[in-house]
Amino acid sequence: MEEMKSLDARFIPFLDYGEAWQLQKGIVKSIDKGESSDRLLLLEHPPTYTMGSQQHPEHLLLSKEELEKQGIALYQIDRGGDITYHGPGQLVGYPLLYLDAVGLDLHAYLRTLEQVIIDWLSDYGIEGSRKQEYTGVWVGDLKIAAIGVKFNKCRQRRGFVTSHGFALNLKAGISSEGFAGIIPCGIQTYGVTSFADLSGQEMPLERAAGELLPHFCRNFGFALPELVKA
Repeated sequence: MEEMKSLDARFIPFLDYGEAWQLQKGIVKSIDKGESSDRLLLLEHPPTYTMGSQQHPEHLLLSKEELEKQGIALYQIDRGGDITYHGPGQLVGYPLLYLDAVGLDLHAYLRTLEQVIIDWLSDYGIEGSRKQEYTGVWVGDLKIAAIGVKFNKCRQRRGFVTSHGFALNLKAGISSEGFAGIIPCGIQTYGVTSFADLSGQEMPLERAAGELLPHFCRNFGFALPELVKA
């Protein structure tokens, strides 16, 4: 029987986006060198907009002055995709995983990440799904989780190390908060929703992180670790 891979899983209650980005970069280098095992960071950010490689500044609807007034940070980052929002009441997951070049399927990685969230929603009787032309997880025509990743080419061995990841909306009314200042992921046709909006239940961030972890490990083939609170 093949031995299951090991995963270091950390829950960080609240972390500035810039600090999290630098943390990811350091872990990516360490995994590339074989000095660290695969890692999953689960956390929450203060209000932040991030613009991915598609670079559509017109999808940001607020001026610099309005951003400062509302206390929303803005980062131009190195993941794929368009603009999105991170903020309180949203569980953000950063899988930092080594992907061997042999049999590598980058699209399959994205679909597996979506499946993790679809499986967790199913535990609560919520039917998550995909839209063929978009990444992320949807409930009907409303997006509940955005996904944007970077595949960092290894320097010490063949393959890639993943960074960035997913943002799962938990808090009621999150669509009328930070998402109101952007065209999320550049998609004007469809809206945004959250777990609480759909279920009528409040979902504490740490509880969601703990419940999501087994689904992540099963889908990606990891032994289930203890979720360490950092």
